[in-house]
Amino acid sequence: MSHPHPDLSRPPRLARNGLRITGLGGLGEIGRNMTVFEHAGRLLIVDCGVLFPEPDQPGVDLILPDFSSLEGRLHLIEAVVITHAHEDHIGAIPYLLRERADIPLVGSKLTLALIGSKLVEHRITPQIVEVGAGSRQSFGPFNCEFLAVNHSIPDALAVAIRTRAGLVLHTGDFKMDQLPLDGRLTDLGGIARLGAEGVDLLMSDSTNAEVPGIVTSERDIAPVLADIFTSATKRIIVACFASHVHRVQQVLDAAAAHGRKVALVGRSMVRNMGVARDLGYLRIPVVPGGLMVDLKEAEELPPDRIVLISTGSQGEPMSALSRMAGRDHPIRVAEGDTVILASSLIPGNETAVYRVINELTRWGAKVAHRGNAMVHVSGHAAAGELLYVLNLAKPRNFMPVHGEWRHLRAHARLASLTGVPDDNIVIAENGMVVDLIDGQAAVSGAVPCGYVYVDGLSVGGDRDLAEGPADPRGRGIRLDRRGGRLDHGEAGRPAGDPRPGLGDRRRPRLAR
Repeated sequence: MSHPHPDLSRPPRLARNGLRITGLGGLGEIGRNMTVFEHAGRLLIVDCGVLFPEPDQPGVDLILPDFSSLEGRLHLIEAVVITHAHEDHIGAIPYLLRERADIPLVGSKLTLALIGSKLVEHRITPQIVEVGAGSRQSFGPFNCEFLAVNHSIPDALAVAIRTRAGLVLHTGDFKMDQLPLDGRLTDLGGIARLGAEGVDLLMSDSTNAEVPGIVTSERDIAPVLADIFTSATKRIIVACFASHVHRVQQVLDAAAAHGRKVALVGRSMVRNMGVARDLGYLRIPVVPGGLMVDLKEAEELPPDRIVLISTGSQGEPMSALSRMAGRDHPIRVAEGDTVILASSLIPGNETAVYRVINELTRWGAKVAHRGNAMVHVSGHAAAGELLYVLNLAKPRNFMPVHGEWRHLRAHARLASLTGVPDDNIVIAENGMVVDLIDGQAAVSGAVPCGYVYVDGLSVGGDRDLAEGPADPRGRGIRLDRRGGRLDHGEAGRPAGDPRPGLGDRRRPRLAR
């Protein structure tokens, strides 16, 4: 898949006091979130994530944003602001830093810690700038204010960007859980204050724009987990995202209450939960003999005394859970085991997830998932919450982000209902350039924006391909924006070109 814009040419020179916004990912898709802001000759990037491949893309491990539009301008980047530490927002950072290693990474304490642990595997030491909710800091001509938002990972932030062109509010991923497990509420007062100041452009999470009402609170999952733990007679295996600290905390609490030990399975799960524990975001309940055991100890315990928390909730072929289902893992799923898929189903992963469910069921496991039990709630605001934010922010212009086309259009309809003029609502796709000039946002052109495929062993992320150190070197294919193959070989490098490509650590260069 690529993003053709046959009717759009390269954008003209940006007006002196204008702000240019170019989405290089996350528009028309779930994942690969990356937005480039340009003002006064300088650049600010918000998020830099990956997209995971679909079943019809064998051999592809990760899909990166196309950095080619940044070629020759890397030195203009003031910073990368990271809203939170999910892979679809941070996964491509190692590849961007190979192009310029000293780009400052700006984020909250947990976000930067999780990125740092990932970058260790890529042998990269980043320059970091830690910020917190309520703080304000300038990066070149971009004055950034950070607001707390509630999401399915702690320490997430929205960012308000002030320039001479106006005020842009980028929500990042968020929801409005009024009883969050960590007590950290989305800063609705801050959003209202910005609305009173005057938001020239609101860029808001669109994932659940088609879902009416408001999302269920995370707290409502605890009784469901308690019931499942009470009825389970053998081993319990819980699969969730390796960054879902809140869900892991709930499982730890349930295990402690039911007299079970816990083992973490999967490199990324062990790494991320170690970081969260060390920083105080994850609390290990105190029980006699200790709660946590390693995998070897877990194998020796009676099945009714152990809980395994694993990666693989999206059916990733080489994840721990998929390997268990395929009998290619030290943990052998057996008759009477209970498996809990405690995550949402990302669009495009349906086939892979149902394949894993069928394999687990084949071996006699009972599988609880979002379709038959409330073992997960979404981390994204539903339509009622999105309307609330629109009414608080009162934006002059609106641009839906983070969603497939159906989500973007549904969110645009919500904006229209709240009074944003239709002429001021911009639905863009990856590669489209949007300029904010004199208070008006409009598409001004497009830049090349294809996919960069990374194909290699354990190339970052939550794939757990080898249960060992990640090999950051990858091979891949970059597609042009018409979908034609431009190159094959090192990711981002034409075949036969002697220059290092995106998969080469020696002298990184931009994809061509």
